[in-house]
Amino acid sequence: MGSMSIWHWVIVLVVVVLLFGTKKLGNVGSDIGKAVKGFKDGVKGEEEKSGANPANPASAVNPAQQVADKSTIDVETREKHRS
Repeated sequence: MGSMSIWHWVIVLVVVVLLFGTKKLGNVGSDIGKAVKGFKDGVKGEEEKSGANPANPASAVNPAQQVADKSTIDVETREKHRS
């Protein structure tokens, strides 16, 4: 008696659709999607402001060496000393 079967959920879904209508439920869904996207963009913006980007740690090390043209590869060579 305490558990909800599939028929309980179907009845609840039908009642919600009858009360609100499909158009209003679609609008609510799209509004929630926009809110989630805005939240993700806000979090992403805060990471960019702090200067550290955990998704791409190589770019956070030295942003002055980044190349604007993606087809050009900038390689810094170091001399290796053998003992």
